[in-house]
Amino acid sequence: MSSDERRLLIKGGTCVNVDHKFEADVYCQNGLIREIGIDLKVPEGTRVIDANGKFVIPGGIDPHTHFQLPFMGTVAVDDFYAGTRAAVAGGTTMIIDFVIPGKGTSLLDAYERWRGWADEKVCCDYSFHVAVTWWGDQVAREMEILTKEKGVNSFKMFMAYKDVYMVNDEEMYHAFECCKRLGALAQVHAENGDLIVEGAKKMLELGITGPEGHEMCRPEEVEGEATHRAIVIANQVNCPLYVVHVMSRSASDAIRKGRQRGCVVFGEAIAAGLGTDGTNYWHKCWRHAAGYVMGPPLRPDSSTPGYLMDLLANDDLQVTGTDNCTFNGDQKALGKDNFTRIPNGVNGVEDRLSVIWEKGVHSGKMDPCRFVAITSTTAAKIFNIYPQKGVIAVGSDADLVVWDGDATRTISATTHHHAVDFNIFEGMICHGVPLVTISQGRVVYDHGKLDIVRGCGRYISRPAFSSHVFGCVQQRDKIPRYEKVEREPYTGPIVQLPAS
Repeated sequence: MSSDERRLLIKGGTCVNVDHKFEADVYCQNGLIREIGIDLKVPEGTRVIDANGKFVIPGGIDPHTHFQLPFMGTVAVDDFYAGTRAAVAGGTTMIIDFVIPGKGTSLLDAYERWRGWADEKVCCDYSFHVAVTWWGDQVAREMEILTKEKGVNSFKMFMAYKDVYMVNDEEMYHAFECCKRLGALAQVHAENGDLIVEGAKKMLELGITGPEGHEMCRPEEVEGEATHRAIVIANQVNCPLYVVHVMSRSASDAIRKGRQRGCVVFGEAIAAGLGTDGTNYWHKCWRHAAGYVMGPPLRPDSSTPGYLMDLLANDDLQVTGTDNCTFNGDQKALGKDNFTRIPNGVNGVEDRLSVIWEKGVHSGKMDPCRFVAITSTTAAKIFNIYPQKGVIAVGSDADLVVWDGDATRTISATTHHHAVDFNIFEGMICHGVPLVTISQGRVVYDHGKLDIVRGCGRYISRPAFSSHVFGCVQQRDKIPRYEKVEREPYTGPIVQLPAS
Protein backbone atom coordinates (compact mmCIF):
# COMPACT_ATOMS: atom_id res chain seq x y z
CA MET A 1 0.00 0.00 0.00
CA SER A 2 1.53 3.31 -1.06
CA SER A 3 2.04 6.23 1.29
CA ASP A 4 -0.72 8.38 -0.24
CA GLU A 5 -3.20 5.55 0.35
CA ARG A 6 -2.13 5.22 3.98
CA ARG A 7 -2.55 8.97 4.51
CA LEU A 8 -5.99 10.21 3.60
CA LEU A 9 -7.91 13.44 4.19
CA ILE A 10 -11.67 13.63 3.76
CA LYS A 11 -12.25 17.34 3.44
CA GLY A 12 -15.28 19.56 3.85
CA GLY A 13 -17.98 17.03 4.67
CA THR A 14 -20.73 16.85 7.28
CA CYS A 15 -19.78 14.07 9.68
CA VAL A 16 -22.67 12.05 11.10
CA ASN A 17 -22.58 10.14 14.37
CA VAL A 18 -25.57 8.83 16.31
CA ASP A 19 -25.65 11.84 18.64
CA HIS A 20 -24.95 14.73 16.29
CA LYS A 21 -23.81 16.07 12.91
CA PHE A 22 -20.82 18.39 12.59
CA GLU A 23 -18.73 20.01 9.88
CA ALA A 24 -15.16 18.71 9.92
CA ASP A 25 -12.24 17.30 7.97
CA VAL A 26 -11.20 13.75 8.84
CA TYR A 27 -7.54 12.76 8.60
CA CYS A 28 -6.70 9.05 8.44
CA GLN A 29 -3.29 7.42 8.68
CA ASN A 30 -2.30 3.75 8.75
CA GLY A 31 -5.90 2.60 8.90
CA LEU A 32 -7.04 4.76 11.83
CA ILE A 33 -8.73 8.12 12.23
CA ARG A 34 -5.96 10.36 13.56
CA GLU A 35 -7.48 13.84 13.62
CA ILE A 36 -10.86 15.54 13.21
CA GLY A 37 -11.25 19.28 12.81
CA ILE A 38 -11.67 22.30 10.56
CA ASP A 39 -9.02 23.07 7.90
CA LEU A 40 -6.61 20.39 9.10
CA LYS A 41 -2.96 20.69 8.08
CA VAL A 42 -1.73 17.36 6.79
CA PRO A 43 1.58 16.00 5.43
CA GLU A 44 2.46 16.59 1.82
CA GLY A 45 1.44 13.71 -0.42
CA THR A 46 -1.73 12.97 1.51
CA ARG A 47 -4.58 11.91 -0.73
CA VAL A 48 -7.49 14.35 -0.45
CA ILE A 49 -11.13 13.42 -1.01
CA ASP A 50 -13.53 16.31 -1.50
CA ALA A 51 -16.69 15.73 0.57
CA ASN A 52 -18.04 19.27 0.30
CA GLY A 53 -21.84 19.23 0.46
CA LYS A 54 -21.86 15.52 1.30
CA PHE A 55 -22.21 13.41 4.43
CA VAL A 56 -19.34 11.43 5.93
CA ILE A 57 -20.71 8.42 7.81
CA PRO A 58 -19.24 5.39 9.60
CA GLY A 59 -18.93 2.40 7.30
CA GLY A 60 -21.94 0.13 7.37
CA ILE A 61 -21.85 -3.00 9.51
CA ASP A 62 -24.01 -5.85 8.22
CA PRO A 63 -24.50 -8.24 11.15
CA HIS A 64 -26.24 -10.94 9.11
CA THR A 65 -24.78 -12.52 5.97
CA HIS A 66 -24.43 -16.06 4.64
CA PHE A 67 -21.64 -16.04 2.08
CA GLN A 68 -20.62 -19.32 0.43
CA LEU A 69 -23.21 -21.19 2.54
CA PRO A 70 -23.76 -24.88 1.72
CA PHE A 71 -27.55 -25.19 1.91
CA MET A 72 -30.28 -27.43 0.52
CA GLY A 73 -27.84 -29.39 -1.63
CA THR A 74 -26.12 -26.41 -3.25
CA VAL A 75 -23.88 -23.47 -2.29
CA ALA A 76 -24.69 -19.75 -2.19
CA VAL A 77 -23.14 -18.05 -5.24
CA ASP A 78 -22.00 -14.95 -3.36
CA ASP A 79 -18.84 -16.36 -1.80
CA PHE A 80 -16.69 -14.34 0.60
CA TYR A 81 -15.04 -12.51 -2.31
CA ALA A 82 -18.15 -11.64 -4.32
CA GLY A 83 -20.13 -10.91 -1.17
CA THR A 84 -17.66 -8.51 0.43
CA ARG A 85 -16.98 -6.94 -2.97
CA ALA A 86 -20.68 -6.11 -3.22
CA ALA A 87 -20.67 -4.94 0.39
CA VAL A 88 -18.03 -2.24 -0.07
CA ALA A 89 -19.66 -1.10 -3.31
CA GLY A 90 -22.74 -0.38 -1.23
CA GLY A 91 -20.98 1.36 1.66
CA THR A 92 -20.64 -1.59 4.05
CA THR A 93 -17.15 -2.06 5.50
CA MET A 94 -17.71 -4.99 7.88
CA ILE A 95 -19.89 -8.09 7.80
CA ILE A 96 -20.65 -10.71 10.44
CA ASP A 97 -21.32 -14.07 8.82
CA PHE A 98 -22.58 -17.34 10.32
CA VAL A 99 -20.71 -20.58 10.92
CA ILE A 100 -23.36 -23.33 10.76
CA PRO A 101 -22.22 -26.83 11.80
CA GLY A 102 -24.37 -29.84 11.05
CA LYS A 103 -26.18 -31.69 13.80
CA GLY A 104 -23.82 -33.78 15.91
CA THR A 105 -20.70 -32.15 14.47
CA SER A 106 -17.99 -30.01 16.04
CA LEU A 107 -18.54 -26.26 16.31
CA LEU A 108 -14.78 -25.72 16.39
CA ASP A 109 -14.18 -27.74 13.24
CA ALA A 110 -16.89 -25.78 11.45
CA TYR A 111 -15.40 -22.48 12.66
CA GLU A 112 -11.97 -23.41 11.27
CA ARG A 113 -13.52 -24.51 7.97
CA TRP A 114 -15.38 -21.19 7.58
CA ARG A 115 -12.20 -19.26 8.48
CA GLY A 116 -10.42 -21.14 5.72
CA TRP A 117 -13.06 -20.12 3.21
CA ALA A 118 -13.14 -16.49 4.29
CA ASP A 119 -9.57 -15.45 5.07
CA GLU A 120 -8.27 -15.78 1.53
CA LYS A 121 -11.23 -13.98 -0.05
CA VAL A 122 -12.66 -11.18 2.10
CA CYS A 123 -12.31 -7.61 0.83
CA CYS A 124 -13.33 -5.96 4.11
CA ASP A 125 -13.22 -6.77 7.82
CA TYR A 126 -15.43 -9.56 9.07
CA SER A 127 -16.37 -11.69 12.04
CA PHE A 128 -18.46 -14.78 12.80
CA HIS A 129 -21.50 -15.82 14.76
CA VAL A 130 -21.67 -19.58 15.38
CA ALA A 131 -24.88 -21.62 15.21
CA VAL A 132 -25.82 -24.19 17.85
CA THR A 133 -27.72 -26.93 16.00
CA TRP A 134 -27.65 -29.59 18.74
CA TRP A 135 -26.94 -29.77 22.44
CA GLY A 136 -24.53 -31.71 24.63
CA ASP A 137 -21.49 -31.36 26.85
CA GLN A 138 -19.24 -31.09 23.78
CA VAL A 139 -21.23 -28.12 22.48
CA ALA A 140 -20.97 -26.34 25.83
CA ARG A 141 -17.18 -26.91 25.95
CA GLU A 142 -16.69 -25.68 22.40
CA MET A 143 -18.84 -22.61 22.97
CA GLU A 144 -16.51 -21.70 25.84
CA ILE A 145 -13.42 -22.14 23.66
CA LEU A 146 -14.96 -20.09 20.86
CA THR A 147 -15.82 -17.29 23.27
CA LYS A 148 -12.54 -17.20 25.18
CA GLU A 149 -10.06 -18.03 22.41
CA LYS A 150 -11.67 -17.27 19.02
CA GLY A 151 -13.40 -13.95 19.60
CA VAL A 152 -16.95 -15.24 19.10
CA ASN A 153 -19.53 -13.54 21.35
CA SER A 154 -22.80 -14.59 19.72
CA PHE A 155 -24.47 -17.95 19.11
CA LYS A 156 -27.55 -18.59 16.98
CA MET A 157 -30.28 -21.15 17.53
CA PHE A 158 -32.70 -22.17 14.77
CA MET A 159 -36.31 -22.75 15.75
CA ALA A 160 -37.03 -23.82 12.15
CA TYR A 161 -35.51 -26.23 9.57
CA LYS A 162 -36.64 -29.34 11.44
CA ASP A 163 -34.19 -32.27 11.39
CA VAL A 164 -31.55 -30.03 9.79
CA TYR A 165 -30.70 -27.13 12.12
CA MET A 166 -33.67 -26.88 14.49
CA VAL A 167 -33.28 -27.21 18.27
CA ASN A 168 -36.15 -27.85 20.67
CA ASP A 169 -37.13 -25.69 23.63
CA GLU A 170 -35.10 -27.70 26.16
CA GLU A 171 -31.97 -27.52 24.03
CA MET A 172 -32.52 -23.82 23.50
CA TYR A 173 -32.93 -23.28 27.24
CA HIS A 174 -29.56 -24.91 27.95
CA ALA A 175 -27.89 -23.00 25.11
CA PHE A 176 -29.26 -19.75 26.54
CA GLU A 177 -27.89 -20.69 29.98
CA CYS A 178 -24.47 -21.27 28.44
CA CYS A 179 -24.55 -17.97 26.53
CA LYS A 180 -25.45 -16.13 29.73
CA ARG A 181 -22.59 -17.74 31.65
CA LEU A 182 -20.05 -16.95 28.91
CA GLY A 183 -21.19 -13.38 28.31
CA ALA A 184 -22.29 -14.18 24.76
CA LEU A 185 -25.42 -12.97 23.01
CA ALA A 186 -28.05 -15.60 22.19
CA GLN A 187 -29.63 -15.24 18.75
CA VAL A 188 -32.66 -17.00 17.29
CA HIS A 189 -34.19 -17.65 13.91
CA ALA A 190 -37.76 -17.51 15.19
CA GLU A 191 -40.27 -19.68 13.35
CA ASN A 192 -42.22 -22.69 14.63
CA GLY A 193 -40.50 -25.50 12.75
CA ASP A 194 -43.09 -28.15 13.60
CA LEU A 195 -45.95 -26.05 12.26
CA ILE A 196 -43.99 -25.28 9.09
CA VAL A 197 -43.51 -28.98 8.37
CA GLU A 198 -47.22 -29.68 8.82
CA GLY A 199 -48.17 -26.61 6.81
CA ALA A 200 -45.94 -27.65 3.93
CA LYS A 201 -47.56 -31.09 3.86
CA LYS A 202 -50.98 -29.46 3.68
CA MET A 203 -50.01 -27.15 0.81
CA LEU A 204 -48.55 -30.00 -1.23
CA GLU A 205 -51.62 -32.16 -0.60
CA LEU A 206 -53.72 -29.31 -1.98
CA GLY A 207 -51.55 -29.26 -5.13
CA ILE A 208 -49.91 -25.96 -4.23
CA THR A 209 -46.32 -26.57 -5.32
CA GLY A 210 -45.23 -23.06 -6.39
CA PRO A 211 -43.41 -20.32 -4.43
CA GLU A 212 -46.69 -19.01 -2.97
CA GLY A 213 -46.85 -22.22 -0.93
CA HIS A 214 -43.67 -21.18 0.84
CA GLU A 215 -45.37 -18.19 2.46
CA MET A 216 -48.70 -19.93 2.97
CA CYS A 217 -47.16 -22.78 5.00
CA ARG A 218 -45.36 -20.38 7.34
CA PRO A 219 -47.72 -17.42 7.91
CA GLU A 220 -46.67 -14.59 10.16
CA GLU A 221 -48.35 -15.98 13.29
CA VAL A 222 -45.88 -18.89 13.05
CA GLU A 223 -43.06 -16.34 13.27
CA GLY A 224 -44.82 -14.33 15.96
CA GLU A 225 -45.41 -17.36 18.19
CA ALA A 226 -41.80 -18.48 18.00
CA THR A 227 -40.52 -14.96 18.69
CA HIS A 228 -42.69 -14.69 21.80
CA ARG A 229 -41.63 -18.16 22.96
CA ALA A 230 -37.92 -17.39 22.52
CA ILE A 231 -38.28 -14.17 24.52
CA VAL A 232 -40.06 -16.02 27.34
CA ILE A 233 -37.42 -18.76 27.49
CA ALA A 234 -34.54 -16.27 27.44
CA ASN A 235 -36.18 -14.21 30.18
CA GLN A 236 -36.38 -17.25 32.44
CA VAL A 237 -32.59 -17.48 32.24
CA ASN A 238 -32.05 -13.70 32.34
CA CYS A 239 -30.20 -14.14 29.04
CA PRO A 240 -30.10 -11.29 26.50
CA LEU A 241 -31.65 -12.23 23.17
CA TYR A 242 -31.23 -11.01 19.58
CA VAL A 243 -33.94 -11.95 17.07
CA VAL A 244 -32.56 -12.09 13.53
CA HIS A 245 -34.46 -11.10 10.37
CA VAL A 246 -37.74 -9.87 11.87
CA MET A 247 -40.14 -10.10 8.94
CA SER A 248 -43.65 -9.46 10.27
CA ARG A 249 -45.84 -7.26 12.40
CA SER A 250 -46.48 -10.19 14.75
CA ALA A 251 -42.80 -10.83 15.44
CA SER A 252 -41.90 -7.16 15.78
CA ASP A 253 -44.81 -6.59 18.15
CA ALA A 254 -43.60 -9.49 20.32
CA ILE A 255 -40.20 -7.80 20.58
CA ARG A 256 -41.69 -4.39 21.29
CA LYS A 257 -43.92 -5.79 24.04
CA GLY A 258 -41.05 -7.84 25.48
CA ARG A 259 -38.89 -4.74 25.75
CA GLN A 260 -41.76 -2.90 27.42
CA ARG A 261 -41.89 -5.70 30.01
CA GLY A 262 -38.19 -5.22 30.68
CA CYS A 263 -36.85 -8.16 28.69
CA VAL A 264 -33.38 -7.63 27.22
CA VAL A 265 -34.17 -8.34 23.58
CA PHE A 266 -32.96 -6.79 20.33
CA GLY A 267 -34.70 -6.95 16.96
CA GLU A 268 -33.02 -7.00 13.55
CA ALA A 269 -34.92 -5.98 10.42
CA ILE A 270 -33.37 -6.70 7.02
CA ALA A 271 -33.21 -4.82 3.75
CA ALA A 272 -35.49 -7.32 2.00
CA GLY A 273 -38.28 -6.86 4.54
CA LEU A 274 -37.93 -3.07 4.39
CA GLY A 275 -37.69 -2.64 0.63
CA THR A 276 -40.12 -5.16 -0.88
CA ASP A 277 -42.91 -7.55 0.10
CA GLY A 278 -44.30 -11.03 -0.39
CA THR A 279 -46.81 -10.25 -3.13
CA ASN A 280 -44.03 -11.36 -5.51
CA TYR A 281 -44.66 -15.00 -4.53
CA TRP A 282 -47.87 -14.84 -6.59
CA HIS A 283 -46.09 -13.54 -9.72
CA LYS A 284 -47.04 -15.48 -12.87
CA CYS A 285 -43.37 -16.07 -13.74
CA TRP A 286 -42.14 -18.96 -11.60
CA ARG A 287 -38.51 -17.89 -11.79
CA HIS A 288 -39.39 -14.36 -10.64
CA ALA A 289 -41.47 -15.64 -7.73
CA ALA A 290 -38.81 -18.12 -6.65
CA GLY A 291 -36.21 -15.36 -6.56
CA TYR A 292 -37.92 -13.96 -3.44
CA VAL A 293 -38.09 -17.23 -1.49
CA MET A 294 -36.39 -16.86 1.88
CA GLY A 295 -37.09 -17.86 5.47
CA PRO A 296 -38.94 -16.33 7.19
CA PRO A 297 -40.76 -15.28 4.03
CA LEU A 298 -41.55 -11.78 2.91
CA ARG A 299 -45.10 -10.88 3.93
CA PRO A 300 -47.87 -10.28 1.38
CA ASP A 301 -49.25 -7.45 3.52
CA SER A 302 -47.82 -4.50 1.60
CA SER A 303 -47.94 -2.27 4.70
CA THR A 304 -45.42 -4.44 6.58
CA PRO A 305 -42.21 -2.77 5.25
CA GLY A 306 -43.41 0.65 6.37
CA TYR A 307 -44.46 -0.73 9.76
CA LEU A 308 -41.01 -2.24 10.34
CA MET A 309 -39.36 1.04 9.33
CA ASP A 310 -41.54 2.91 11.82
CA LEU A 311 -40.34 0.59 14.59
CA LEU A 312 -36.72 1.10 13.55
CA ALA A 313 -37.20 4.85 13.66
CA ASN A 314 -38.57 4.60 17.21
CA ASP A 315 -35.99 2.08 18.51
CA ASP A 316 -38.60 -0.66 18.92
CA LEU A 317 -36.31 -2.48 16.49
CA GLN A 318 -32.62 -1.71 16.82
CA VAL A 319 -30.52 -3.02 13.92
CA THR A 320 -30.60 -3.69 10.18
CA GLY A 321 -28.87 -6.50 8.32
CA THR A 322 -29.53 -8.37 5.08
CA ASP A 323 -29.48 -12.15 5.52
CA ASN A 324 -27.66 -12.03 2.18
CA CYS A 325 -27.73 -15.63 0.91
CA THR A 326 -27.97 -15.76 -2.85
CA PHE A 327 -28.84 -18.58 -5.23
CA ASN A 328 -29.18 -18.07 -8.97
CA GLY A 329 -32.21 -19.00 -11.02
CA ASP A 330 -30.95 -22.44 -11.98
CA GLN A 331 -30.32 -23.27 -8.32
CA LYS A 332 -33.79 -22.03 -7.33
CA ALA A 333 -35.17 -24.33 -10.05
CA LEU A 334 -34.29 -27.32 -7.88
CA GLY A 335 -37.75 -26.66 -6.42
CA LYS A 336 -39.68 -26.19 -9.68
CA ASP A 337 -42.17 -28.91 -8.71
CA ASN A 338 -41.99 -28.53 -4.92
CA PHE A 339 -41.52 -25.21 -3.14
CA THR A 340 -39.87 -26.92 -0.15
CA ARG A 341 -36.86 -27.65 -2.38
CA ILE A 342 -36.27 -24.05 -3.46
CA PRO A 343 -33.02 -22.87 -1.81
CA ASN A 344 -33.94 -20.09 0.63
CA GLY A 345 -32.16 -16.76 0.28
CA VAL A 346 -32.00 -13.32 -1.34
CA ASN A 347 -29.53 -10.50 -1.95
CA GLY A 348 -29.19 -7.27 0.02
CA VAL A 349 -25.65 -6.50 1.18
CA GLU A 350 -24.94 -4.02 -1.64
CA ASP A 351 -28.30 -2.26 -1.54
CA ARG A 352 -29.05 -2.13 2.20
CA LEU A 353 -27.87 1.43 2.86
CA SER A 354 -29.60 2.92 -0.18
CA VAL A 355 -32.88 1.09 0.49
CA ILE A 356 -32.92 2.21 4.13
CA TRP A 357 -32.03 5.80 3.24
CA GLU A 358 -34.86 5.85 0.67
CA LYS A 359 -37.48 4.26 2.92
CA GLY A 360 -36.26 5.81 6.17
CA VAL A 361 -34.49 9.15 5.71
CA HIS A 362 -35.82 10.37 2.34
CA SER A 363 -39.36 9.46 3.45
CA GLY A 364 -38.95 11.63 6.56
CA LYS A 365 -39.26 8.78 9.08
CA MET A 366 -35.78 9.24 10.55
CA ASP A 367 -32.83 11.61 10.41
CA PRO A 368 -29.27 10.78 9.28
CA CYS A 369 -28.17 10.20 12.89
CA ARG A 370 -30.75 7.45 13.36
CA PHE A 371 -29.74 6.03 9.97
CA VAL A 372 -26.16 5.71 11.22
CA ALA A 373 -27.42 4.03 14.38
CA ILE A 374 -29.39 1.29 12.65
CA THR A 375 -26.85 0.62 9.88
CA SER A 376 -23.62 0.72 11.91
CA THR A 377 -23.31 2.04 15.45
CA THR A 378 -25.85 -0.08 17.32
CA ALA A 379 -24.49 -3.27 15.78
CA ALA A 380 -20.98 -2.22 16.84
CA LYS A 381 -22.21 -1.70 20.41
CA ILE A 382 -24.24 -4.91 20.59
CA PHE A 383 -21.41 -7.05 19.24
CA ASN A 384 -18.76 -5.25 21.32
CA ILE A 385 -16.60 -3.66 18.62
CA TYR A 386 -17.45 -0.06 19.53
CA PRO A 387 -15.68 2.40 19.34
CA GLN A 388 -13.28 0.51 17.09
CA LYS A 389 -16.13 0.47 14.58
CA GLY A 390 -19.37 2.38 14.14
CA VAL A 391 -18.26 5.93 14.94
CA ILE A 392 -16.24 8.82 13.51
CA ALA A 393 -13.81 9.44 16.35
CA VAL A 394 -10.07 9.79 16.84
CA GLY A 395 -8.57 6.32 17.30
CA SER A 396 -11.41 4.48 15.57
CA ASP A 397 -10.86 2.39 12.45
CA ALA A 398 -10.87 4.45 9.27
CA ASP A 399 -13.96 2.69 7.89
CA LEU A 400 -15.89 5.56 6.35
CA VAL A 401 -18.27 6.43 3.54
CA VAL A 402 -18.75 9.68 1.65
CA TRP A 403 -22.51 9.65 1.17
CA ASP A 404 -24.69 11.70 -1.16
CA GLY A 405 -28.19 11.80 0.30
CA ASP A 406 -29.69 13.59 -2.69
CA ALA A 407 -28.26 11.51 -5.54
CA THR A 408 -30.32 8.65 -6.93
CA ARG A 409 -29.55 5.28 -8.42
CA THR A 410 -31.66 2.54 -9.97
CA ILE A 411 -31.04 -0.93 -8.59
CA SER A 412 -30.60 -3.70 -11.15
CA ALA A 413 -29.06 -7.14 -11.50
CA THR A 414 -27.37 -5.87 -14.66
CA THR A 415 -25.26 -3.40 -12.68
CA HIS A 416 -24.90 -4.87 -9.19
CA HIS A 417 -21.67 -6.49 -7.98
CA HIS A 418 -23.23 -9.72 -6.69
CA ALA A 419 -22.57 -13.07 -8.34
CA VAL A 420 -26.32 -13.80 -8.44
CA ASP A 421 -28.41 -13.27 -11.58
CA PHE A 422 -31.44 -11.73 -9.84
CA ASN A 423 -32.07 -8.71 -7.63
CA ILE A 424 -35.16 -8.50 -5.44
CA PHE A 425 -35.07 -4.68 -5.66
CA GLU A 426 -34.96 -4.65 -9.48
CA GLY A 427 -35.97 -1.24 -10.84
CA MET A 428 -36.20 0.49 -7.44
CA ILE A 429 -35.02 4.10 -7.59
CA CYS A 430 -33.24 5.03 -4.36
CA HIS A 431 -32.11 8.36 -2.98
CA GLY A 432 -28.85 7.92 -1.10
CA VAL A 433 -25.71 6.80 -2.89
CA PRO A 434 -22.23 5.88 -1.59
CA LEU A 435 -19.70 7.94 -3.53
CA VAL A 436 -16.53 6.72 -1.79
CA THR A 437 -16.05 3.75 0.52
CA ILE A 438 -12.95 3.65 2.73
CA SER A 439 -11.92 0.42 4.47
CA GLN A 440 -8.94 0.35 6.84
CA GLY A 441 -8.04 3.84 5.62
CA ARG A 442 -7.87 2.72 2.00
CA VAL A 443 -10.22 3.83 -0.77
CA VAL A 444 -11.87 0.63 -2.04
CA TYR A 445 -14.75 2.17 -3.98
CA ASP A 446 -14.66 5.55 -5.73
CA HIS A 447 -17.56 6.88 -7.81
CA GLY A 448 -18.47 3.51 -9.30
CA LYS A 449 -14.98 2.01 -9.51
CA LEU A 450 -13.79 -0.76 -7.20
CA ASP A 451 -10.17 -1.02 -6.08
CA ILE A 452 -10.14 -4.05 -3.82
CA VAL A 453 -7.57 -6.59 -2.72
CA ARG A 454 -8.70 -10.17 -2.34
CA GLY A 455 -8.04 -11.38 1.20
CA CYS A 456 -7.20 -7.96 2.64
CA GLY A 457 -10.02 -8.09 5.18
CA ARG A 458 -9.20 -8.84 8.81
CA TYR A 459 -10.97 -11.21 11.16
CA ILE A 460 -12.24 -9.07 14.04
CA SER A 461 -12.37 -10.74 17.46
CA ARG A 462 -15.28 -9.65 19.63
CA PRO A 463 -14.89 -9.76 23.44
CA ALA A 464 -17.59 -11.23 25.65
CA PHE A 465 -19.84 -9.29 28.03
CA SER A 466 -20.72 -6.31 25.87
CA SER A 467 -21.75 -3.54 28.25
CA HIS A 468 -24.51 -2.51 25.83
CA VAL A 469 -26.00 -6.00 26.14
CA PHE A 470 -25.10 -7.18 29.63
CA GLY A 471 -25.19 -3.96 31.66
CA CYS A 472 -28.61 -4.39 33.25
CA VAL A 473 -28.42 -8.20 33.04
CA GLN A 474 -25.45 -8.27 35.41
CA GLN A 475 -27.18 -5.87 37.79
CA ARG A 476 -30.31 -8.01 37.80
CA ASP A 477 -28.23 -11.03 38.79
CA LYS A 478 -27.31 -9.22 41.99
CA ILE A 479 -30.97 -8.93 42.95
CA PRO A 480 -32.59 -12.22 44.08
CA ARG A 481 -35.39 -13.19 41.70
CA TYR A 482 -36.72 -15.91 43.98
CA GLU A 483 -37.10 -15.89 47.74
CA LYS A 484 -37.99 -18.74 50.03
CA VAL A 485 -40.88 -18.27 52.46
CA GLU A 486 -39.91 -19.19 56.02
CA ARG A 487 -42.79 -21.00 57.76
CA GLU A 488 -43.41 -23.52 60.51
CA PRO A 489 -43.19 -27.18 59.46
CA TYR A 490 -46.54 -28.72 58.58
CA THR A 491 -47.69 -31.19 61.23
CA GLY A 492 -51.29 -31.78 60.21
CA PRO A 493 -52.96 -34.82 58.66
CA ILE A 494 -51.83 -36.26 55.32
CA VAL A 495 -54.05 -38.30 53.03
CA GLN A 496 -53.02 -41.92 52.61
CA LEU A 497 -52.48 -42.91 48.96
CA PRO A 498 -53.18 -46.50 47.88
CA ALA A 499 -50.08 -48.59 47.30
CA SER A 500 -49.10 -48.74 43.66
